[in-house]
Amino acid sequence: MSAEVAVAAEESAPPSGRRPFWRLLFFITIPIVVLDQVTKLIVSSQMDLYESITLIPNYLDITFTRNPGAAFSMFATMPPWMRVGVLITFIAAAIVVLFVLLAQCERIDLTSIAFALILAGAAGNLIDRLTRGFEVIDFIRAHYYDLNWPVFNVADSAISVGVALIVLGVLFGSSAEKPQKS
Repeated sequence: MSAEVAVAAEESAPPSGRRPFWRLLFFITIPIVVLDQVTKLIVSSQMDLYESITLIPNYLDITFTRNPGAAFSMFATMPPWMRVGVLITFIAAAIVVLFVLLAQCERIDLTSIAFALILAGAAGNLIDRLTRGFEVIDFIRAHYYDLNWPVFNVADSAISVGVALIVLGVLFGSSAEKPQKS
């Protein structure tokens, strides 16, 4: 190999020599998908629909519900054929985009971790939709007495944390990562 080709190959390689795609997938995305599916299986097999178990009185319960809609029950009132089509299409497209973004990450940082978390959440909820009658099992009920946050699951938590990391990265990212003003 000529010296010019070796230099060009070295310059185009990621700083670590390899992209972190597989590490992010195996250490963040897959474990969260497994945790999400296992917790949903335990709740759905051990509890009756709408049954509730208090963990912290007036603050946190395990409450078995099913959500035919998206986050916060969006689209739940749409006709089922339309809701299923919209949600499956949207989630599948999001998974493809996240996969591509994750594969293009040069290093493990706040953004790549956020992509891995969001991918895990999207995949976990898509698995529910495809295997559980197009509904998602939700079971974590956070509330303050009668003031309720919508019931959610591990996948929803991963998506929320991933989005929060992206927002934090945008707001508080290092000045070296921010574009310079002219």
